[in-house]
Parts: sequence; structure tokens; C-alpha cells
Amino acid sequence: MLFYFLPDSIIIPVIIAVLSVHLTSVCTSLYLHRSVTHKGVIFKYPVSLLMRIWLWLGTGVNTKEWVACHRKHHAFTDKTGDPHSPKVEGFWHVMFGGIFLYQKAVKDKVMVEKYGTGSPEDWIEKNVFKRFKGEGLFILLAVYVLLLGFIWGPLVWLVQISWTPISGQIINGIGHFIGYRNSNTKDASKNIIPIGIGILGEELHNNHHTNPASPKFSKKWWEFDLGWAYIKMLELIRLANINYAFKHI
Repeated sequence: MLFYFLPDSIIIPVIIAVLSVHLTSVCTSLYLHRSVTHKGVIFKYPVSLLMRIWLWLGTGVNTKEWVACHRKHHAFTDKTGDPHSPKVEGFWHVMFGGIFLYQKAVKDKVMVEKYGTGSPEDWIEKNVFKRFKGEGLFILLAVYVLLLGFIWGPLVWLVQISWTPISGQIINGIGHFIGYRNSNTKDASKNIIPIGIGILGEELHNNHHTNPASPKFSKKWWEFDLGWAYIKMLELIRLANINYAFKHI
């Protein structure tokens, strides 16, 4: 068994924690980033709705705020105005305080309105996800407690709600500080590693900054973007429409 080295009492909580953070990475990278922010892929409504529900339960992120913050990052990458550039704010500030930089950025409602255009504004967004923004997190906590008890349930929940800021700080910090570059972009973006699995291909950050409109983050033949593999599988069963993607070189 994959987790054979762990005590029996820990195996199920570990599996649920791994699946939870992986699903969060899927929803963040595919839906928030590649679909809503950059419009590189459009998912059929049942797929996008399920991802939106999970993001509400597992992150408490407001879609429009996330989209606006990321678009502003692209508009001012590694210059004054970038919400979370290690070149501007300092590497350690972004790595350990990125969540506070994000919160500061999205408090600017003018910025959110300017850069968040095209985000969903349907009934469920207005009446559930925005109106009860934080309640989803506690619904998920209750589910984990019911499934795993009063010790493992809260621990798995803490892992889950910590994953979004941690993964974001890795991308925004390391992805603009250490790694290799396939393209000489005008910013400091770098590919962290060529195999994008842990954070669904977001590791290929320089490739993304080379062509933000492409939902495919791998560029060289030896690079792998797990998020793109998921998108292609969804396209195969007609649950996703790809607008544009660059080819391997």
C-alpha cells in the first residue's frame, strides 16, 4: 500500500488530506487561473460549478478578488504595483507573508472592479459564495469532523485551508526568484522544476508568463503539466473547450 509505513490510524486522514489539497490545486489552477483569469479554456457549467463549490468549501476565496489580484500581477510583473513580487516586496516577505500581501491588494475595491471583469456574477455567486463567503470553510470542517473525529478532522481541515496560501507563496516567491527560464521575458519569472505535478503545472511559471493566454504551461517536450493533462481529458469527453494553446518546442 502507498502509505504502508504509516500507522493504521493515520492512513485515512493522510489520504483525505492529500486528495483535498490536490483537488484544491486542480480547482485553483484550472478554474480560477487558466479559465476565469486568462480565458484559455472554458469548462462546461457542471464542471465549473463543482470546482466553484469546492473552492468555496475549501478556500473561502472570492473569485473576482483572486482574478483581479492575478491580472494586476501580470500587468505590473516585478514592478511597482505588482501585488506580490519578491523583487519589489522581498523574497522572504512573499514566502512567509504572501497571504497578507494578497489581503492588502484585494482591499482595493477599485482595483478589484477594474481587473476582475468577466468573473461570474450569477445567482449562486451572489447569494451563496459571496453572501456566505466564510461559512463554506466551516461546513467542510464539520464534514471532516464527522468523517474523521474531533482530532484528525480539524487537523486535516487545517492542512486543507493552509494549502492555498502556501502554494501561492511558492509560485509567487520561488517562481520569481529561483529556477530556469525558457524565455527571456521582461520579468523575473522562472520555471521552478520541469515536472509540474505538486501544484498542477504552476511550477512552469516562466512558460506561463511567456504566454499567459495559453492554458498549457509546458513548453519543452521534456516538461510535464499535470493540469494540462486534466484539461485534455475533460476536452476528450467534451466538458472543456480550449481556446488556444502553444505547442511544444
